[in-house]
Amino acid sequence: MTHPDVIQKENGVKISSRGLFAISLVFSLSVIIIVFGATFTEETIQYILSFNLLFLILAIGFRILALALWGLRIVLMSRSLGYHVGFFYSLNMVLAGLLAGTITPGQAGGEPVRVHELYRTGVKVGDATAVVIMERVLDGIILTCMGVIIMLMTREIWSTFSTSLIILIIAAWVFLLSFLFIPFLAMRYPIPMKCLILRLVSWITEKLSHTRLSSSKICACADTEIDNFFTCFSRFAGPARWGLLLGGIATGFFWVTEFMVASVILMGLGLDPHIILSFFFQILIAIIMMIPTTPGSSGITELSTSSLYALIVPAGMLGIFVLLWRFVTFYLNIILGVIAGMCIVHREISCRTEDSEEMTSDTPQPEEEKR
Repeated sequence: MTHPDVIQKENGVKISSRGLFAISLVFSLSVIIIVFGATFTEETIQYILSFNLLFLILAIGFRILALALWGLRIVLMSRSLGYHVGFFYSLNMVLAGLLAGTITPGQAGGEPVRVHELYRTGVKVGDATAVVIMERVLDGIILTCMGVIIMLMTREIWSTFSTSLIILIIAAWVFLLSFLFIPFLAMRYPIPMKCLILRLVSWITEKLSHTRLSSSKICACADTEIDNFFTCFSRFAGPARWGLLLGGIATGFFWVTEFMVASVILMGLGLDPHIILSFFFQILIAIIMMIPTTPGSSGITELSTSSLYALIVPAGMLGIFVLLWRFVTFYLNIILGVIAGMCIVHREISCRTEDSEEMTSDTPQPEEEKR
């Protein structure tokens, strides 16, 4: 039986979640060190000493506000489907998902965490999956709209990009836009999509020979939840569309708040915030981060960030900027995610303890013990 800590097995080599976490940190720190070494000048130390820490605190504040908006989006979309999910519970699941995202390619590990946590509040698995997928769809719509508008405002900047960077951006954008077709295919071709998903579930269950449930039981459960999944998309297009609309508004504010982090750090370094260009760069970075490459997209993110911001940040400041920005948007995720994960673990232990106590109290005792 595969140890639960092992989440990937390929060619007989097992990689645990701790191993992926270490790889993610190594990739991230390695690129930052390389950027520091390549851009270090005599002025770099002066830039570090003169940085205003108040702007770092403000950047962290913007980041936390963005995460709160993310949690609010889940609350609104769930409520439109008839489920009551508390705001702080939703915020905690977002934070826990951040930690899972640091060890999975494309930061995709956060989605299963949010589906599980929504299920724990009574949301059907199919509905929870639809909510999480619609999050990605809304992200794709908002980022695409923002990207098109800003691209028209900054057309001259494209001439400064390398060919490899442009290819990476196009590939990332195509990957992002692919999520927009999921609701369309689910509503337009429900039967073929259902058959495809069931075949995928059947294939996965055959590979997971150590599972406690039989393949037939898993497929039966999957059949029910897939129906819920497709029904949920129809509800989002009908009576629950107000949740989708409010979720889209929350998504817009989320990305604006998230993108302000870099501008605040630039101001802390004594530079112009370059809000329009910074937003444009971060839209590209956000899209690149969604491509499943390295764990947590580490290394790739730092490299693309340094390549883009080198156009507006002096060489001596570039390493400092990348480090501070990644601290707020990546390393802070780990800190907050660990705290949220501990809360979930404590809750699960408490629930299992209560369940075991109830089972013990409900079990009839032998007559001899009663006497």
